[in-house]
Amino acid sequence: MYGHAVSHAKNRTNRLFKPNLHAAKMVVDGRSLRVRLCTKCLRMIKKEIKEKIVKPQASVAPVATA
Repeated sequence: MYGHAVSHAKNRTNRLFKPNLHAAKMVVDGRSLRVRLCTKCLRMIKKEIKEKIVKPQASVAPVATA
């Protein structure tokens, strides 16, 4: 994405907005890989892993109200 860097005097110069990439090790198809992911993707993956480990899904039947 691109836009402008705006100074206090309202001078505008072109600038690029780059993704915030970080290196991470992940296991994909049984192989350990080093991948570059954006921080949003890393947070989503960590959240999914945490939910699988901490909160196993329990099957609860809905309560019927009359």
